[in-house]
Amino acid sequence: MYQKSHLYSPSLKNLNTFAIDVTAKKIIFVKTIQSLIVTVQHCKCTHTPYIILGEGSNILFLENYAGVVIINRIKGMKITDKNKFWLLHILSGEKWHDVVKYTLKCNIFGLENLALIPGCIGSAAIQNIGAYGLEFKDICLYVDMLCLKSYKIHRIDVNSCEFSYRSSIFKHKYNIDCFIIAVGIKLTKKWTPIIFPLLNVNYNTQIKNLTPYKIFSEICKIRTKNLPNPKKIGNAGSFFKNPIITKQQANKMLSLYNLPCYPQENGLIKISGGWLIQKYRFKNINIGDAAIHKKKKLILINKKNATANEIINLAIIIHNGIMRKFNIFLEPEVDFIGIKGKVHPSKIFKS
Repeated sequence: MYQKSHLYSPSLKNLNTFAIDVTAKKIIFVKTIQSLIVTVQHCKCTHTPYIILGEGSNILFLENYAGVVIINRIKGMKITDKNKFWLLHILSGEKWHDVVKYTLKCNIFGLENLALIPGCIGSAAIQNIGAYGLEFKDICLYVDMLCLKSYKIHRIDVNSCEFSYRSSIFKHKYNIDCFIIAVGIKLTKKWTPIIFPLLNVNYNTQIKNLTPYKIFSEICKIRTKNLPNPKKIGNAGSFFKNPIITKQQANKMLSLYNLPCYPQENGLIKISGGWLIQKYRFKNINIGDAAIHKKKKLILINKKNATANEIINLAIIIHNGIMRKFNIFLEPEVDFIGIKGKVHPSKIFKS
């Protein structure tokens, strides 16, 4: 049943990886689809705003939230053994990294390149998470979505998910009154390592001896060494996306700089946003406790008690600087949450 209101406003500091100290009217943890539906129905009947979070790993609360924050803890996994494939049906409240570790333990391979990515399964689909040569879309079979108007579950085939770089149909068309219940993942039993340049540092003479466990271990070492641990330093991973530009823009940049470029399937070119920030030389700007991470320049960090305003002001300085120097728009990767819900980036960053 829906919980009664408390007289205090509970803090969200431990429920968002940026560790922003804001409050909500109420926080409710849900462990079943039915309890989620009951909670949403009550919010709608009382005209109370609500948002649904997993680990809070890709958001920035801009201020205190005037509604109910629903924390998804709907967990479970079913593994089906086929002749040539493993089929995984995973409920959206499962932590992504826990699933990676569990499949390895079961000798089911194919997720190891996505080790140590924070967040839950539902967020993996929304963001189309990716790292070291693999994206969620490459292993996704379907996404089960609950419509929060009809309360019916619809299965969205991978080809209809409109996956692209850190984006999907769930971030746009289905970002309101929709909730991801589960995802389907398909992993081949004929395992082939996905070799990413960083992995070749230690294994360029031993590729034939690579195992999923070695790749998992190496990626965990790389991420632990280079990326800030949200449990120790508040952050939401990459604050900005790596820009994707036209070949003409890339050629112009390459005539001036030795710029890392990555051709995309659609003929466009992805360039390193971290390189742009490094090249600009922002001189380790700090605004209060908001700062640029020393190793990964796309990551903004909360060193201790940064406010949302401090992080936003730092982000605007970076965004405007890159626009002035390179004429490239840095698009934020994080979602912004205002007093009643999501705030479009255009309200913060000017093109």
